[in-house]
Amino acid sequence: MIIIMAVGRSAQALILDQVTGIGSNLIGVLPGASDEKGPPAAAMGVAITTLKYADLEALRNKRNVPEVLDGAGYVLGTATVSYGGENVTASFQGTTASYINVENTEVADGRFFNQDEEMDMSRVAVLGINEVKALFPDGGSPLNKVIKIKDENFTVIGVLKKRGSSGFGATSQDDSIFIPLRTAQKIILGIDHLGFIRLKVTDAKFVAIAKEDAIVTLREQHHITDSVNDDFSVRDMASAVAIITQITDVLRYFLLVIGAISLLVGGIGIMNIMLLAVSQRIREVGLRKAVGARNFDVQIQFLIESAFISLIGGMIGIVIGIMFSFVIALIIQYLQYTWPFIISWQSVGTATAVSVLIGIIFGIYPAGRAAKISPMEALRYE
Repeated sequence: MIIIMAVGRSAQALILDQVTGIGSNLIGVLPGASDEKGPPAAAMGVAITTLKYADLEALRNKRNVPEVLDGAGYVLGTATVSYGGENVTASFQGTTASYINVENTEVADGRFFNQDEEMDMSRVAVLGINEVKALFPDGGSPLNKVIKIKDENFTVIGVLKKRGSSGFGATSQDDSIFIPLRTAQKIILGIDHLGFIRLKVTDAKFVAIAKEDAIVTLREQHHITDSVNDDFSVRDMASAVAIITQITDVLRYFLLVIGAISLLVGGIGIMNIMLLAVSQRIREVGLRKAVGARNFDVQIQFLIESAFISLIGGMIGIVIGIMFSFVIALIIQYLQYTWPFIISWQSVGTATAVSVLIGIIFGIYPAGRAAKISPMEALRYE
């Protein structure tokens, strides 16, 4: 139970930290309609082409959405990238020059591409730190080197600062190659739509207002008069955090159910031990009853023994659980994930109480069997 609760809470904290780390003042726009409680169709892998560059320009216009500082458009893809004798399969992001401002990231070496390079479909690239290591294992500077993305030459002009992973299985900035949006659309992917848009709001307290303004703007852009015909989804980080919290809570409760089943199995084991003890201590029970012990006294004796067995087991389990959870935290932190070591002493107390309760519940039947032993039969028992 300790391990399940510790790992569950730590995993939830990791996921929520990665989501909130993107920024509490960001708004995401995805193609495809959805209700507030479900994911957009685009998030389920459905290709939807309703989001255009003109939508990004309209959303960045202060007259439409006064609360927005800046916005960035994105398209994503995977391609074979090569330099010299090195060939890797890498994720690339086609994005706007405003990526740096919207994502609050920095360039470690060189520079990011500018708006002129974006509009001119320049073949320039900015690398995440892990892609630098993959393509340039000898440690040389990648600046001004020419790499191939899908057999197209790109000049490396910058390297982004290390940012860390965005969660298990998710593509992080460190594992991506960034190229101008129009270059990715026209030269690499052959498309004219956007995968998604992110808007940076002046302050987190204006997110709700900016979200409504963005919805109004997109409806005007797409000539939509009825909300049921929306072909886009606008989400803020608060909504994402709420949805992810609900999902991770369900997973934690599911794990707790599994833990409860293991406790049930342990309780059955305790009951079998106590039934064996009853059969081996019939003469002792008979002697106690012969000198005046009541049925209640015998029941209390066996219940105390059962509770004590489960308590000792629970204490050992707590020590092992804390140690195991700590080792898990160290391993995952070594893999460069933000994995907090979370042990709630309330959960420790609850687990201890549950252990004792399991011992008492599953000790009731053996204690009842012992209390029913007849003193005369017990004293004759061999």
